[in-house]
Amino acid sequence: MSNPRLSPYPEAFSRRTFLGAALTGAALLGADHALAAGSGLVAQPPAGFVPLSIPGKVAKVAKSNVMQPNGLWPTEGAAKLMLERVMAELTGKSDLGEAFAKFVHKDDKVAIKPNGIAGQKGATMATNRELILEVVRGVLAAGVPASQIMIFEQYPKFLEGTRIWDRNKGPDPALPAGIATAVHENEDATMPERTVMGIPTKFVRPFTEATAVINVGLIKDHSICGYTGCLKNITHGATINPHAFHQHNASPQIAELYAQDVVKSRVRLHIIDGFKLIYDEGPLDKNKKRRVLHESVYATTDPVAMDVLGWGIIEQWRKDNGLPTLKDAGREPTYIRIAGDLGLGVFDKNRISLREVAL
Repeated sequence: MSNPRLSPYPEAFSRRTFLGAALTGAALLGADHALAAGSGLVAQPPAGFVPLSIPGKVAKVAKSNVMQPNGLWPTEGAAKLMLERVMAELTGKSDLGEAFAKFVHKDDKVAIKPNGIAGQKGATMATNRELILEVVRGVLAAGVPASQIMIFEQYPKFLEGTRIWDRNKGPDPALPAGIATAVHENEDATMPERTVMGIPTKFVRPFTEATAVINVGLIKDHSICGYTGCLKNITHGATINPHAFHQHNASPQIAELYAQDVVKSRVRLHIIDGFKLIYDEGPLDKNKKRRVLHESVYATTDPVAMDVLGWGIIEQWRKDNGLPTLKDAGREPTYIRIAGDLGLGVFDKNRISLREVAL
């Protein structure tokens, strides 16, 4: 069971809801688990393949002066160099294909989930096409055929924000032939409905039809839940009714959604596009003064550990700019702590190993 002292569920939830949530996450709902397994919702790695998992380990590569003249996007060379190095630091494999082969197999169906919501006006703050292209090349180099790779987002504007796709022109010409792109618009779901925190929901088809998911998120302040990085990009970017899970700072809903076996059995790698970050007024890019350079790329298998670090980065920027802590602002991201209590990753900073490299 989660420890209520360490992970306070919002008091506004009823005791019945609280107990249901705790049992769902901590015990993984034996009945729910059986339902998931019986309905084929738990993704199985290809026979004989065990994806690499390193709880608590995060790799970071930083490099100065890597942005294009507009100051918004990294150069292609920088994205390539930094992704290769961060994957090497995480896996010990200097070859990008060998590094990605630690997480995906040639028989996998791979979905890549970027984050484009803050890039929908001017492509100012989204997962960058330069990094997405290198992730795709890494997956291809690991032996996954192009026909088994998909990049998906929630809405057309979000995918356009990444610059990897245009509604009039289609996929970026630099995207290798055969790579699919898709938007689900909170509608494209075929799995049986399931209830999380008393709310019926479904995960979308681009997510559930994949056997392996690579999450390529950002570091951003969030006006509702305080912080959005790894966990929320999946839970609220791959379900049909994300707004139904926003009440009470979206905590513990984010943790409970991520605790579902349909999620845990698929998401194998988190890559954070840290070329820029937003430390206030997020998740949209409303105030360009709150969007700053960070010029870093992170890689991890642990979404909780990465979100702990990202949360800390946001807090430091807020402190340096005279803003209140997220707790004092009434939106502390307690869901990250709860996710740790549910066994989704390492929350204790003393147990997080950050491997930092400056190029």
